[in-house]
Amino acid sequence: MAPFVSTAVPEGRPKKIDRPPWHGSCLGQHETSPWFEESLRLAKESPRKIPIPPGHTAQSLEVALRDLAEILGQQWVKFNDVPLIDGDYHAVPLSHDSYHILDPDDLVPSAVCWPADTEDVVKTVKWANKWKVPIWPISVGRNLGYGGSAPRVRGSLVLDLGRRMDRILSVDTENAVCLIEPGVQYVTLYEHLQEIGVGNDLWVDVPDLPGGSVMGNALERGVGYTPYGDHWAHHIGLEVVTPTGEVIRTGMGSMEGSECWQLFPYGYGPHQDGIFSQSNYGIVTKMGMELLPNPGGVRVFMAAFPRREDLYQAIEIIRPLMIKKIIGNVPMFRLGLQDASLYKTRDDFELDERGIVKPDSLKKVIEELKTGEWVFYAVVYGPDEITQAKYEYVKKQLGQINGTKFYQREDVPPEHYLHNYAHYTTGIPTWRELDRMKWVPNASHMFFAPVSANSGQDAERQSNMCKKRMEEYGFNCLDTFFIGTRAMHHVISFMYNRKDAEERTRALACIRALIDDCAKLGIGEYRTHLALQDQVAKTYNWNDGAIMKFNEKIKDALDPNGILQPGRSGIWPKEYRGKGFELWGGERRSASTESEAEISFGSLA
Repeated sequence: MAPFVSTAVPEGRPKKIDRPPWHGSCLGQHETSPWFEESLRLAKESPRKIPIPPGHTAQSLEVALRDLAEILGQQWVKFNDVPLIDGDYHAVPLSHDSYHILDPDDLVPSAVCWPADTEDVVKTVKWANKWKVPIWPISVGRNLGYGGSAPRVRGSLVLDLGRRMDRILSVDTENAVCLIEPGVQYVTLYEHLQEIGVGNDLWVDVPDLPGGSVMGNALERGVGYTPYGDHWAHHIGLEVVTPTGEVIRTGMGSMEGSECWQLFPYGYGPHQDGIFSQSNYGIVTKMGMELLPNPGGVRVFMAAFPRREDLYQAIEIIRPLMIKKIIGNVPMFRLGLQDASLYKTRDDFELDERGIVKPDSLKKVIEELKTGEWVFYAVVYGPDEITQAKYEYVKKQLGQINGTKFYQREDVPPEHYLHNYAHYTTGIPTWRELDRMKWVPNASHMFFAPVSANSGQDAERQSNMCKKRMEEYGFNCLDTFFIGTRAMHHVISFMYNRKDAEERTRALACIRALIDDCAKLGIGEYRTHLALQDQVAKTYNWNDGAIMKFNEKIKDALDPNGILQPGRSGIWPKEYRGKGFELWGGERRSASTESEAEISFGSLA
């Protein structure tokens, strides 16, 4: 239908990616932000008190933060007394979790600081040990759906590593690797490769939205769409500040003068990298990442399946295609309703009394969009003569399912998501997934993300179980399977109105019920929101919870004062453990706590 240029050639790869001028993380809203005037008004009308961390008073915290301001510079340490403006994806706040599922003033820091380099991080860590202030490092703050920039312990100090530590330190074009700092976003790395003239030859694997940190997403074990879609698997070498302020480099970086830090991941002896992923054992300040060489061409396609029960057979067919590497990327198998949410809002459908989309209404929209009950997006790479043969083979296999329809880019209109998918699978950033945030008013989401075997039985079991439980709580199940070689990330987006306290409570209760449902069947999540980390960690319970006991031993050995991200991934230091900081569900959380400053501190200047 629509003429298009391949995204694997220079003409199909833009030099710059458009974004609004307020794109970036901020404590107070940027003056170009649509919420700037509102933030000024609220600051005058409803000044906020500053939350105080455990073990401190307002006075002792003020003294400690003034000491930090002397160390880093007064302009780089600010109290968190700004209005809690949620902003949007581009204007992500550092003051709180903008997709808050608890009270918005619950998981909030007392202050934010902006280190300039590894040396500043070391100084801040040593300061935290001196004053016993919990610290919560973030890369950019766009871990939205999982807690954003918020800390687990109210009153912690947030270290925003993204503002000033945003350098691309090197790009080795011959070996297709780079060395980056925490603040490097996917969009800025893409543009840098374009700027230095290698943007067509070397690609960065991008996730759904490219404003996040390349390093941060890898440390969270996030997923993209190319053959390098397992981001953690394609990092290579770390620089880490430990909880007591030492600096180490892993792999070959631990050898003075080595030229192989970004070339060989292991070095000699125990391999330490894994303990810094999804953990609170250190602050990563540099990371090597592999870049994907242009494979010489790309063919993206979509397969639409007419029946919900087609899920079982489709996954059974896809599994050998993945193991044999016939399909070359991390494809996704998405529910038709989830696909439709890119084009429609919930109000565009007929709903039952619970707010669930009626089947006949969904069928009409699917017919209008020419999709299916399930939609499979995938890609094959290489020159046309290779991709054509692979595509025909995949069509033959999936065509065994009656009624399956296949589409390539030339078959769909310009606004179709398949064109955006062509960008994702060739490392070009796009903001298209933000269209999904129109599904409900004041839309926020949490992700429920269990791991599934690459089997029709497991996929069908999970999907049906989640659909039943979510509809019981009044939520439409919007699920996607991101398919790896032998396992899948089953990612369900819980869309809720963050201004509706009852709906937030219901969403959190539903996810807690799903965690328990899955755990009974031996199904575990690979990643979760701050409010759910204790519950998810407890489900990994083999041998009387041996893995958490091991994690706690490491924590206590590396972080004797318990200052670094207490509670991250359910790992609490001994000073906090079992003292009421854990969240198990059913807690009545309130912004009105005793750990608040009764007076404003004013400026640190």
